[in-house]
Amino acid sequence: MKKIILLGYMGCGKSTIGKNLAKQLELPFIDLDQKIELQQGKSITQIFQDHGEIYFRKLEHQALNNLIEQDASFVLSLGGGTPCYANNHLVLELPQIDSIYLKGSIETLANRLENHKEHRPVLNKDSQDTLETFIAKHLFDRSYFYYKAKHILPIDNKSIDQVVQETIQVLET
Repeated sequence: MKKIILLGYMGCGKSTIGKNLAKQLELPFIDLDQKIELQQGKSITQIFQDHGEIYFRKLEHQALNNLIEQDASFVLSLGGGTPCYANNHLVLELPQIDSIYLKGSIETLANRLENHKEHRPVLNKDSQDTLETFIAKHLFDRSYFYYKAKHILPIDNKSIDQVVQETIQVLET
């Protein structure tokens, strides 16, 4: 049984890499945010607006644990903040989990996120910070949790196929 979890900051490619990786490994792909959206019948943005972040983080924690308890193999893409709340980072260290941190530089992440702010509730907050400063602060806060992953894979200047192939190599070691 393979349970592969991809984590990292918004824009690092968790969903894209996850879908491609799952296809190559012939495993189901699950996007945790999409799973929550389906269960709740509304977007993550709408959940944040209607109920706040704490409510969302509780849903996220429950959904993650329900998946981990299943007797199934899959590739799972976490939300960028998932490892940072409710001791979710402990899941990354479980023996049955292959966790991979898709690590992007501030510049790479900012370039990828620049045109997607309206779809990212965390980026929609009023702030005087530049996007790069905002990302740098978040990465500083989240790095402890991201580094709980069993594997760290840099993604800068790599194609989707390169990252997928490197992920497969990491999983084979």
